[in-house]
Amino acid sequence: MYLRGRTVTLIVIVAVLFSSLTTVMLAGDGGILARVVGVATGQGSNIEMENQSKIEQAYSMIKSQYIGDVKDEALVDGAIEGMVGALDDPYSAYMDKEAAQQFHSSLDSSFEGIGAEVTMKNGLVTIVSPIKGSPAEKAGLRPEDQILKVNGESLEGLDLRGAVEKIRGPKGSKAKLAIMRPGQSELMTVTVVRDEIPIETIHSEMMSGKIGRIEITQFSQETATDFTKALDQLEKDGMKGLVIDVRGNPGGLLNVVEEIGNQLIPNEKTIVMKQDKEGNTQETKSTMKGKKEYPIAILIDKGSASASEILAAALKESGGYLVIGENSYGKGTVQTARDFSDGSNLKLTIAKWLTPNGKWIHKKGVKPDIEVKRPDYYQVVPPQPEKPLQRDTASTEVKNVQLILKTLGYRPDRVDGYYSDQTETAVKAFQKLQDLKVTGEVDEKTAAALQEAFIEHLKEPDNDVQLQTAIETLKKKAK
Repeated sequence: MYLRGRTVTLIVIVAVLFSSLTTVMLAGDGGILARVVGVATGQGSNIEMENQSKIEQAYSMIKSQYIGDVKDEALVDGAIEGMVGALDDPYSAYMDKEAAQQFHSSLDSSFEGIGAEVTMKNGLVTIVSPIKGSPAEKAGLRPEDQILKVNGESLEGLDLRGAVEKIRGPKGSKAKLAIMRPGQSELMTVTVVRDEIPIETIHSEMMSGKIGRIEITQFSQETATDFTKALDQLEKDGMKGLVIDVRGNPGGLLNVVEEIGNQLIPNEKTIVMKQDKEGNTQETKSTMKGKKEYPIAILIDKGSASASEILAAALKESGGYLVIGENSYGKGTVQTARDFSDGSNLKLTIAKWLTPNGKWIHKKGVKPDIEVKRPDYYQVVPPQPEKPLQRDTASTEVKNVQLILKTLGYRPDRVDGYYSDQTETAVKAFQKLQDLKVTGEVDEKTAAALQEAFIEHLKEPDNDVQLQTAIETLKKKAK
């Protein structure tokens, strides 16, 4: 079976969760050294045998001559980690027993963590997408944010696994992150309180004009079943058009996205193709005959990755449906995972996935048919002041406060980061309506209220320009 199409995730910060279209193959290993040098059968080319002999000699030398004590497991784990690291592939990874157990448990119904998917990009830990409703999203983290420090400790020089080790921690604990956001010159500090992250992957509702919306936050084990139920209910309610929303969806199970595609892709057309290193291609086609009677559009953004991109590309190329939003992430590889008898796990990139037209979107993404960018205020990080923000000061936090106030309709006279008299007046107006102490300063309570009001504003469908574009487009097509 193919498993979740994701980059390394921080959904479970007590874990290292690895991404992306993984095929799990359970198999025993041929002994402790066989885990490093291959199957202990004596088969293989001369070069392979020489390399195995070299590894065995190094292992034997360390065990017999090294002055310190070293455990067999540490040597084997280090050897495998070294080989995987030499691949320079962010989607291939080795997990020890603990990490592998947490990886498999990631298919459960809830997790503890900050709720963000991360990968290694240009040597920096980079957010693919915060999970909807997670502490990471509420704190203002966005796709492409780069995490440079955690609680004052630099992540420079660490691999992704080591970086995640710095970030993880128990529920209720704080991760103070130093963030560099593309397009901004100043380093930001964002404190995220780790929490339990429930995994509810399907949310559906009927919008204006009988346009249905199904939001898929990730593709997990029950997603296809829940999608079918939501789709059936919307159709029974007289839906005239369907918006599928995979914005911020970092991926998931390949077989699940194929099941969903099978309900939408018309006339037995292609859903996805997989191509191995020899160029051999396996094609998955829909079994659906005919076509849905209503128009369909899919919403994507730069946080839509892997399985989300498979669905978007299939709807666009095989279904003839519209893709709306922003260019997607660009994750186009397939991994296979092997469980060893000691509970550890090796995940390895073994194939590409291609769109129905044979395109490889890796590092390119899926391009929308109708491009709609989010407003500038989407990039705002809600304030988390260590001391109250007040008049006649200037900072990035003040600028973020001004942008939030403007977004909420409180009309500060400027958004350049200088705390002016009018900014103070706007803060007082906000505090009065929120039943807070009216001081004109942004203290901890005011900052928290601003964050909550801002998040609620972002959630409101009428304020979602991408969603509204999709709804209006489908209304016209439905007529």
